[in-house]
Amino acid sequence: MKHLLSILFLFFSSLIFSQNGDAIEGTYMTDKNEGMVEITKRDAKYYGKLIWTKTPGKLDSNNPDKKQQTDKLAGKEILKDFVFDGKDLWHNGTIYDPKNGKTYSCKITRDEKGNLNVRGFIGVSLLGRTTFWVKVK
Repeated sequence: MKHLLSILFLFFSSLIFSQNGDAIEGTYMTDKNEGMVEITKRDAKYYGKLIWTKTPGKLDSNNPDKKQQTDKLAGKEILKDFVFDGKDLWHNGTIYDPKNGKTYSCKITRDEKGNLNVRGFIGVSLLGRTTFWVKVK
């Protein structure tokens, strides 16, 4: 009986302390309330689409691809290819910054409230910038 209780305790502890990769799925308001991003899962990876912008109809005018400069920002996929590490990190993905038209390496962590710390960087994560995205209920 004692052995069974120990096993049950370990099992339920692992459920409580392990995080589900799908926990990142949902809608988030970006830094400075400039846009809203919906994160979804496709083929075991996570992607984020800009579903709303502060300026309705705003175009992707800073995109280096001239063909995309006339596309609306709303509907654009800005987060791509994130993989969950089994703990509290989604990494190996990229983030597109419509303000300058550049794409950066990126990693994402969640806080206890479900909000995101999104860190875009070049090369190593020390050379980057973190923004805070709030989960929309």
